[in-house]
Amino acid sequence: MLFTASELRTLLKRPLTDDECALAHDLTEDAFYGEVGERLTDPAQRGVKSVALMVAARVLTNPGGLRSEQAGGMLQSYSDDETGVILSDDERRRLRRAVGMASGASSLDIAPDDYCPPVRVWRAQ
Repeated sequence: MLFTASELRTLLKRPLTDDECALAHDLTEDAFYGEVGERLTDPAQRGVKSVALMVAARVLTNPGGLRSEQAGGMLQSYSDDETGVILSDDERRRLRRAVGMASGASSLDIAPDDYCPPVRVWRAQ
C-alpha cells in the first residue's frame, strides 16, 4: 500500500469517500508500476509515499488535466500529455531515485569487455 485513505484525506483537508481514496490509490499505483515495474516493493521504499500522495491528490483535484481557465469568454485549456495519470518529470525522477533506479540520462555499452576500439590520433601538419 502506497498510502492510507486517512493520509490522503489529511493532505487534501476535505472529506473523501472510501471509493475515491481507493481509486486514487489504484491509479497512482498503476502509474508507478508503469514507470518502475516490479522494483516497487510492499511496503514501499522511503520516498515513494510523498510522491504517491502528490499524484493521488492531483488525480482527485484535477482529474481532467485542466491547465488553464478564463472566466471572460469561457476559455479552458487542457494539456494533451496530462490526461489520465501522468507523472511529472520531478515525480518520475523522485520515484526512480526512491526505488534505486538511475533518474537521469545514461548510456549503455554493449561491447564485449575485451573489445578495444581503434584509436586514431589527429595531428596538425
